Amino acid sequence: MLRGTIEETAGYGVAEDYDLEQDIRTRAAWLYYMEGLTQDAVAQILGLTRARVLRMLAACREDGTVQIRVTTQMSHCTELGRRLEQRFGLERAVVIPQPQDDEKIPALIGAATGALLQDMLEDGMTVGLGWGRTLSSSLPHIQQRRFEKMTVVSLLGGLTRAALFNPSEFAWRFADRLGAECFMMAAPVYAPDTRTREALVNHSGLEDIFRHAQKLDLAIVSVGDLSPNSTLSRYDLIGREDVGSLVRGGAVGDLLCRFIDAKGKVLDHPLNDRVISATPAMLRSARKIILSSGGWEKADVIRAALLLIEPQCLVTDEHIAEVLVN
Repeated sequence: MLRGTIEETAGYGVAEDYDLEQDIRTRAAWLYYMEGLTQDAVAQILGLTRARVLRMLAACREDGTVQIRVTTQMSHCTELGRRLEQRFGLERAVVIPQPQDDEKIPALIGAATGALLQDMLEDGMTVGLGWGRTLSSSLPHIQQRRFEKMTVVSLLGGLTRAALFNPSEFAWRFADRLGAECFMMAAPVYAPDTRTREALVNHSGLEDIFRHAQKLDLAIVSVGDLSPNSTLSRYDLIGREDVGSLVRGGAVGDLLCRFIDAKGKVLDHPLNDRVISATPAMLRSARKIILSSGGWEKADVIRAALLLIEPQCLVTDEHIAEVLVN
C-alpha cells in the first residue's frame, strides 16, 4: 500500500502516516458515485488507468467504503414484513427481495442487518454475537465508528482453524469496527465430553463471559440447518452420523450450535450436552434480539427459533417470509 510522505503532500498539513492509497480510492468513489462522473473521467482526473479505477470502485463496494441502499421498498416485501410482525409479535421485520441467485442470500441479508444496526447501536451497550456467513456479511455495512464503553461478547466457543466465519474472529472484527471491548469464549464450540464441558464452563474466564451473556442489551444471532452445505458440516464440526441421529431425533437445525426441533424445543441429544454457548434462556433475557437468517433450507429452523427465543427483529428473504406467514 502506498504511503504518502510530508514532502509528497506539502501544504496540506497531513501526518507522516497519511494513507495515500486510501485517499485516492475515496476520491475515486466520490467522483464516480457522488459527482456522477464517468469512469474514464475519474481516471483522467486522478491520473490513473480506467482498469485501476474499476478495481478501486469494486474494492470500495466490498469493504464498505461505499454503501449503496435502495431507499424505496418493494410493496410485497413491505406487506410480508407487516404480516410477520403481526404473526410473531415482532417490533420489526425486514424482508429482502428474493435474489436471482440463492447463493447471494446470506450476503444480502447480512447487508440488511448491517443497515438495521446503524440506528440501534449506542454507547454503553453490551452486544452478544452469534456467527455464520450471514452475520459476517454484515460487517462491511456497519459504519466504522467509536462508541464509549461498548462491550461485544461472542456467545459461543470457537473453531480450531481461523476463518471469517469463526465466532471469535467475527466478534473481534465487529468490536474493532466499533471501538468496543471484546470478550471471546476461549474454548471449542463442542467439548469432547460433558465432564470437560462443565470444567470449561465453570472456569473463571468463561464464567465472566457467561455473566455478560446474561446482561445483554442486544443479541444478534442466526440459525443453521442440517444440509451438507451448512457451516457446521463444511467445517466438520458434526459428522454424517451426528446429522443422521439429529434428524432421527427431530432436529431441524441449530441456534448457537445448540440443536432444536420444529416446535422450538432444545433437543435431548449428546451434542447439546457438550456445546459451549449461551443458552436460549440467556438470549431471551436480552433487551432486544435480532434474528438474521434466510434460504429455503432454513424455513423450519427459523420458525423454530422464532418460537424459542421470541426475537424483536427478524431479517430474512422473501421466500422464507411467504412460508412463515402462510
